[in-house]
Amino acid sequence: MPKILIVGGGYAGFYTAWKLEKHLRRDEAEVVMVDPLPYMTYLPFLPEVAAGSIEPRHTVVSHRRHLKTTKVITAKVTGIDHANKTATITPEGGEPYEMAYDQIVVTAGSVSRTFPIPGIAENAVGLKSVEEAVFVRDTLISNFEKAAALPAGDPLRRRLLTVVIVGGGFAGIETFAELRSLASSLVGKYPEISFEETQFHLIEAMGRIMPEVSLPTSEWVLKDLAQRGANVHLETQVTSAVDGVVETSTGQSFPSGLIVWTAGVMANPAVVRGSDLPTEPRGRITTQADLRVVDGETVVEGAWAAGDIAAVPDKTGGLPDGTCVPNAQHAVRQAKRLAKNLVAVLRGDEPVDYFHKNLGAVAGLGLYNGVFQSGKFALKGFLAWVAHRGYHGLAMPTWERKWRVLWGWWHNLWLGRDMVQLSATQSPRVFFETFASRPKPPVEAPVEPAPEKAPEPVEAGAR
Repeated sequence: MPKILIVGGGYAGFYTAWKLEKHLRRDEAEVVMVDPLPYMTYLPFLPEVAAGSIEPRHTVVSHRRHLKTTKVITAKVTGIDHANKTATITPEGGEPYEMAYDQIVVTAGSVSRTFPIPGIAENAVGLKSVEEAVFVRDTLISNFEKAAALPAGDPLRRRLLTVVIVGGGFAGIETFAELRSLASSLVGKYPEISFEETQFHLIEAMGRIMPEVSLPTSEWVLKDLAQRGANVHLETQVTSAVDGVVETSTGQSFPSGLIVWTAGVMANPAVVRGSDLPTEPRGRITTQADLRVVDGETVVEGAWAAGDIAAVPDKTGGLPDGTCVPNAQHAVRQAKRLAKNLVAVLRGDEPVDYFHKNLGAVAGLGLYNGVFQSGKFALKGFLAWVAHRGYHGLAMPTWERKWRVLWGWWHNLWLGRDMVQLSATQSPRVFFETFASRPKPPVEAPVEPAPEKAPEPVEAGAR
C-alpha cells in the first residue's frame, strides 16, 4: 500500500486524516500522522478558555479517540527530504529515525510571529495553544488574589491589575474583550478592588482594529470597549517590555502583570526550515489551488500542503496578496478538499481546485456581546454573540466534543463562569517537596586523637 505521511495534527492535519479515513477504501493506503501533541486544538475557543467560559479540555480533540484507522505518532518531524521521500521523526526523549513515504501532506500550522523587542520573549505570552490560554486565565485570577492582599496605591497592586494585549486583529480583540469581561466579573468577588483599579490596554500599530470587518463595525467595537473601561492605543508600537514594563512609541509606559502577544502568526519555522520543499518570501510552502506543492510552475509529485503553513492561491480574488489568509475557516475547508484530491490522484483522476468565498467574520466580545460581519451586513451585541456561539459550537469537530462545549455553556448560564485558578499545576511537585522527609546525612565517626609519644630517656653526660 502507498504510505501517506501527514506532518502536523492541527486543524488541517486532523481534518485531512479524518476525511481520508472516510474516502479511502480498505487497504487502499496507509495513513500516518505525526504531531508532538496528542490532540487538535480548536483555536477560536482559546479566548473563552482564557476567560473561564469553556473548560480547557473541551476545546481539544483527541487524535487517538477520533481517528480510527490512522496511525498516530506523538513526535516531531525534524526533517523532510522529499527528494528521497523520507522524513526524520524525533520522539521526545528518543533517538531520531527515518520514515519512508509515498505521499506527504504538510499541515504543521503556524506559531506566534514576534519581533526582537527587548523583554517580549521573557515577559509576554502568546495565545496559540490551550496551555497558553490556561496560563493567561490562571495568571489574571492569581493577580487579583495577590492584589487584594496589598494596600490601595501600592505600586505592585497597580501592576498586578494592569493587563496589556498587543495586536488588534480578531484574536487580539476577542482576547482583550473576554479578559475585560472576566475582570469585571472578578471585581464583584473582590470587594477590596474597585473597577477603576483594573487597567486594560490594547496596543495596535495600525490606525484601526479588526481589518476583517468594515470600518463602521470596527468603530462600534472601539466605542463598546471604551464603555467597558478598556483603553485602545492605535498607531502605537511596543518598544520595550523589560521587567514587565511595557513602553510604547508614544512615550507611555505600563507596568503590567500580564502581557499577551497576538500580533500575527507565521508558518511553523521548525518544519519549513528542515524541509527541502519550495517556499515563498513569507516562509510558507508554495502550492497550486489544488493544494499540490509547486516549485515555480512545476508540480512537486507526491507533496501536498494546506492550512497556515501553505501559500494557497485565493481563487475568489478577494485578497490583496492573492493567497488565502491563515485562519480556521480556510484550514478546515482546504483539508477536506486535499483529502478528496489526494484520493483522486491515487486512483488516477484529476484533482479539483480549492475555491471558498469568505462567509464573513464573527467574534465574541465577552458574555452576551459580539459582532458579526458578512459583506455589508453586520450584527452587533447580543444577537451577534448568539451567532458567534452558534457557528463555533457547530464547527467544533465531532459530536462528542460539541456536546461537551454546549453542556459547559449550559452550566455556566445557570452557575456562572468558573473562577478557580490552578496556577500551582505549573509546578505540581513544590508542595510535596516542601514537606517530604529526606534521609539524614550520614554522621561521621569522631576521629580519636593519636596517643602521645613518650619522651625518650636522656643518657647521662649527653648534651
